[in-house]
Amino acid sequence: MGRQLDNYSPLESLHHIATLIDDATDNALPEKAQQALQLCDALEKRLDARQLVELNYFRANAWSVIRHAKHCDESKVWEWDQPEILHEIFCLRSAVRSAEFGSHEPFRQCQILVNAGNIFSHIGRPIEAVEYWNRALGLMPNFAMALGNLGFGLESYAKYLYDPGHQGVILKEACNFLKSVAEPSAVWDSYDYQRIIESMLGRAQSIESRVDFSYLENISLYEHSLGRSKVERNYRAWALGNGLFLSPLNDLGAYPIAAHDVLHLPPMVRPISEPPHFIGFFNQLKQEYVSARFLCWQGIVESEAYKKHYSDKKTLLLNTLDYPVYSVFIEQVKLAFRMAYSLFDKIAFFINEYWLLGMRESSINFQSIWFESGTKDKPKVLRASFQARQNLPLRGLYWLSKDFVESDKDSVVLGETMEPDAYKLRSIRNHLEHKYLKVHDDLWSYTDHPDNALFGDQWAFHLSMQELNKKTIRILKMARAGLTYLSLAVHREENIRSSQMPDKITVPMALPRWEHF
Repeated sequence: MGRQLDNYSPLESLHHIATLIDDATDNALPEKAQQALQLCDALEKRLDARQLVELNYFRANAWSVIRHAKHCDESKVWEWDQPEILHEIFCLRSAVRSAEFGSHEPFRQCQILVNAGNIFSHIGRPIEAVEYWNRALGLMPNFAMALGNLGFGLESYAKYLYDPGHQGVILKEACNFLKSVAEPSAVWDSYDYQRIIESMLGRAQSIESRVDFSYLENISLYEHSLGRSKVERNYRAWALGNGLFLSPLNDLGAYPIAAHDVLHLPPMVRPISEPPHFIGFFNQLKQEYVSARFLCWQGIVESEAYKKHYSDKKTLLLNTLDYPVYSVFIEQVKLAFRMAYSLFDKIAFFINEYWLLGMRESSINFQSIWFESGTKDKPKVLRASFQARQNLPLRGLYWLSKDFVESDKDSVVLGETMEPDAYKLRSIRNHLEHKYLKVHDDLWSYTDHPDNALFGDQWAFHLSMQELNKKTIRILKMARAGLTYLSLAVHREENIRSSQMPDKITVPMALPRWEHF
């Protein structure tokens, strides 16, 4: 198959593959998409790093054609394990992660980022999808497909929220994005954009016909206090800017209205004799998250200011001559990382109890919770209770768990395609727990020192201060997404259970708020 490209230059070969995939897309021809993938494999070894970005974009498009063809059978849409999705995400994130991604023109970067957002929204991870779409708009504010898909994605996100107030605000923003594609300044990457405009305007009209937005006229996204003291205001502004509040409104942007951790569990129907342990457990998950967030902020602010703390005085430490840095503030950031990471196994414990999976407590973790136990001769398989389950946020949690897998000889590994701020998160956590993490001054490039060099330290995982900060913020963002998807998944499940037992008698019970101040 690859021989037909031998007489073409790499650029000509890429153009040939692109034409083949366009034909496969326009005419729904999965067999042509498969042919294009074979050509991609044959061409790969002839390309430089910049061209590989383009190749991975084409590969993802080919896998998308195959996925859409498979979904012509509606029963396949809700299959949780789809190799087409796995490969599509892997290719798109490989393109984005490449050091040469930024060397491509903004138009191509936007196409890749929009497609990444689309597939993440499809698998039930709207928070990450919004982040990709916004990155595209940061490059080209009028890129139509980013605007339109952000509108579609926000509408889907709002559908799973239990709070009607949050739903209304997000749906209003969804309408605004959908209608913005009709502006003359909109930039399109499709010749058939008029049909797309009509579809998006029709969706906005549909939302406005069923949602009364009049109550939002007196609600401002901006006129909300961030606190009394300058320190508190700085902290809340930092958390807003990094999208770290447990409020769906923070996904719309750094609006002061979102500077509250209001997300909790939705109303739940439970046996009258059962104590509110799900609520108590979620309380603790929230408190650990917000505490980790504050520790991270405080550690970053104080260490970046090179402040000294009295607890570090008179502590004898030796200089290993590789520019190490030590302080209580760096340990705060490390603690924040560990606390945020630990939330995922606790989410798995919640899933085990709420969905009555019956796993032994000692076997529960965020990777194992989804699978039936395998044996040497029988590989692990997705639990029957999850297969084809129509709970999109729960499926989002399943796909989120794949980001922590860093090696698997039998499958494509999504952990390999994480961007630098999220790369090797599991390895970092294991070093924090079982070995150690060595933090260096930002000026020292530890990559220049091989492990067998004089200052090569094979026991440590090496990070600069800046890298540690970025990775800790990233694990916090992932933990926030995990807690949000858990809440949304419970809401969806409660609706499913209610529809299956419409005549069941329930007695409402409200718990008072626990007040800090």
